[in-house]
Amino acid sequence: MAKILITGGTGLVGTRLTQLLIERKHDVRVLSRSPRLANEFMWDISKGFIADEAIENIEYIIHLAGAGIADKRWTKERKKVITASRVDTANLVFQKIKEKNISLKGFISSSGSNYYGAKTTAIIYKESDPAGIDFLGVVCKEWEAAGAQFKRRDIPVTILRTGVVLSRKGGALEKMKTPVISPLGSGKQFMPWIHIDDLCAMFIKTVEENISGVYNAVAPEHSNSNTFSKTLAKVLRRPFIPIAVPGFLLKLVFGELAVILLQGSRLSSKKITDKGFVFKYDTLKKALENLK
Repeated sequence: MAKILITGGTGLVGTRLTQLLIERKHDVRVLSRSPRLANEFMWDISKGFIADEAIENIEYIIHLAGAGIADKRWTKERKKVITASRVDTANLVFQKIKEKNISLKGFISSSGSNYYGAKTTAIIYKESDPAGIDFLGVVCKEWEAAGAQFKRRDIPVTILRTGVVLSRKGGALEKMKTPVISPLGSGKQFMPWIHIDDLCAMFIKTVEENISGVYNAVAPEHSNSNTFSKTLAKVLRRPFIPIAVPGFLLKLVFGELAVILLQGSRLSSKKITDKGFVFKYDTLKKALENLK
């Protein structure tokens, strides 16, 4: 049994991950701005505060905290929030670990599949490829750098560059389940995705098998907007219209944020499977059938 602290533990992934970790008899604590449950503890980023009980005798930290990328238009202020909610939170946790002289067995952080940049190319990105120079690429690079500082205390660091998380309730998939389903923009942009239970299983594997390093947390099957929409429509038995939602319309509605809907490349998951990870939902059809 491991003693695990989760930031962002009340979010989509954090809630499911907490449930699965507890089922496996791990001791899970969650940082929250409004603690309600016995295993939730107060933290306040603006005041640099984390409850001492949260980090006492902790062995692993899983860093999931971060404002939703697609929740609001990317104003100048929103961009600051997106970055700070990932970077400043990791910095605060590092500072507290340093102050308390806690020797963690591992620091595990989420990152984004847009680390390589929000663009559509023929490249299948591997973990060794450089970060993109656009907004999301820079955010992910700073996010990962904040996690990497734990190495200075000889703490193993694991980074999972996560694709679109598919879940039954909440998240992107719920928004895609429209009465009539169509692709977006050119339809050729790829959508790296992963079933929420596979992602949680990946986090659990990194803890239980002490796996460190950087990994693409995406399913091995590649889907673009067109094939994703077709498969979703077929699984849900809803009409599919091959006429795509125009890119200019999405830009008008979402502003700069539309880039994550209109651009996307493939990522390789070979590095994590080489570590022995087996995807339960390795095809989109299998994932969507489970989540319909």
